[in-house]
Amino acid sequence: MAREPRRQTPHGQRAGPTDISDPILRQEAQRAAIWIGMAAMVVLAVVLANPLLVIFGGMVFAAMIDGGARLLGRVLKIGRGWRVAIVLLLGAAFLIWLTLFAGSQIARQAAELPATIETQSQRALEWLKLQGFAISMPNIESIAEKTVGGLAEVTRVVGGIIGGFATLFLIIVLGIYFAAEPKLYQRGVAWMLPVDQRDHFEGTAVLMGKTLRRLLAGRLLGMFIEGIATWLMLQIYGVPMATLLGLLTGLLAFLPNIGAPISGLIMVMVGFSGGVEMGIYTIIVYFVVQTVDGNIIVPMIAKKAADLPPALVLGAQLIMGVLFGILGLALADPMVAMIKVWLERSAARHETAESQGESPEGAQEV
Repeated sequence: MAREPRRQTPHGQRAGPTDISDPILRQEAQRAAIWIGMAAMVVLAVVLANPLLVIFGGMVFAAMIDGGARLLGRVLKIGRGWRVAIVLLLGAAFLIWLTLFAGSQIARQAAELPATIETQSQRALEWLKLQGFAISMPNIESIAEKTVGGLAEVTRVVGGIIGGFATLFLIIVLGIYFAAEPKLYQRGVAWMLPVDQRDHFEGTAVLMGKTLRRLLAGRLLGMFIEGIATWLMLQIYGVPMATLLGLLTGLLAFLPNIGAPISGLIMVMVGFSGGVEMGIYTIIVYFVVQTVDGNIIVPMIAKKAADLPPALVLGAQLIMGVLFGILGLALADPMVAMIKVWLERSAARHETAESQGESPEGAQEV
């Protein structure tokens, strides 16, 4: 009986034990390898979720620096490196001023805020009991203690005791590196992609950067206006802790849908500590500030930035907040905007390829 000759590879070499001669079986093996690779990438992304989120935070911070440098470029005709340096120096100067001149006042007010909130919560519970509501005091006291503890953490952050300093430091350092030479990192990522994918990636990256800068510009503008307006209106009426409340309102405005109700609740509870009239005044301040921001500033910015559905942003914030805490909550909005740009670009590319009768890989840049 004749022995079957050993199979040879296309290059004339003897086939190994892992070579598959059947073309159908080889195609199925390739598909299985792709799915296994995708599953491995998902597992790797889960394991490296926190570092990846820190890197994305650095990109968001870099977009802020880049936006400031571009804004300076309209009035200062100097090199981009000098403009980036000016933006960083201005930011550092603001933090130094906030620490040296306003830090002591904010820290003192932050120390008083938890006691004020606790006192007002007890008054509200007593009023509800007088109205006939059945309230279990042990459960309410437990909730109040947790709430006051959370508020104390927020005020400690505002007062200068920042949790996760190493993470914040890494985000700042990464942001400075990204902002200093953005083209370098963009070309590096493009180089790792197939040649026919690079033009599409670079166009998508440019559009993502533009959208992110506009989104953050609108967010920073809203933070500034809400913080200053709240502080002025509360200071005029003599509401206690006006400086701290203005700062909290401005900082929490970075979190759309969630930040405003939290800052408003704190402001109203502090207002009622000074009497019913002051409490009603703080309610009016809250609605006036939020109405101006929601009906004028946000729509004006949304026309030029990523128009994101509020329910989608809120859902992303809830998921990211549960998974990654305050960092995930803060970065949920920019991440949704970036995913939206990527999906729109991919859909436009496929539509162009189909209209031209080409495969998506061979489609020309949109």
